[in-house]
Amino acid sequence: MASPEPGVGGSSIGEVLQVLQAEFADVTISKIRFLEAEGLVTPARTASGYRKFSAADVERLRYVLTAQRDQYLPLKVIKEHLAAMDRGLRPTPGGKPAAPANVPETSGLPIGEDFGVLGTDLKLTRAELRDAAGITDELLDQLESHGLVVARGNHYDGDAILVAKAAAAFAQYGVEPRHLRPFRTAADREAGLIEQVAGPRRTEKTEDLAALAVRLHAALVRSRLPR
Repeated sequence: MASPEPGVGGSSIGEVLQVLQAEFADVTISKIRFLEAEGLVTPARTASGYRKFSAADVERLRYVLTAQRDQYLPLKVIKEHLAAMDRGLRPTPGGKPAAPANVPETSGLPIGEDFGVLGTDLKLTRAELRDAAGITDELLDQLESHGLVVARGNHYDGDAILVAKAAAAFAQYGVEPRHLRPFRTAADREAGLIEQVAGPRRTEKTEDLAALAVRLHAALVRSRLPR
């Protein structure tokens, strides 16, 4: 008989134990409660106080138990890894989460779903952005000084990776960040127009209009190049 998996309403701690014991024979209810007490997982509670674990909670527990068993990581380090994953980073074979290595590039003529490939949920530190984009601190300083890369609060999102990688590619042709300011100005104007049409909230309509804007921009630039 197959082990139960968390349903829509969530699973009890006993059901979660049954799922995890298939892979971690020595896990116990006390262990799960301990990990909860340490803040590594926070299952929902029913009105009567019973724990209800979601599928994400189970995967989180599985990550913790695997890190302990295979990498002998202390809970403090595992908690740091989980916090990084909550910011959108991905687990790596070495254990420490990192920004997605295979950052998809939007083509010259993108369609609506090309926007939001990384999403705005990705939250990177400065060092994580630098490493993900493969750039130097000096280049990142220049990109920020010219408003091409902007932190949102204390972090950078997935779009910052795309901008930084594109700027690094331009640099190989001798194009410095200061030369890229017209792109920022054009983007500000195009975003303003899209917001007027679609409204201030980001929706599917916003994504479609953004895709149209980039297609138009790419076509206009290409039309002005020497034949």
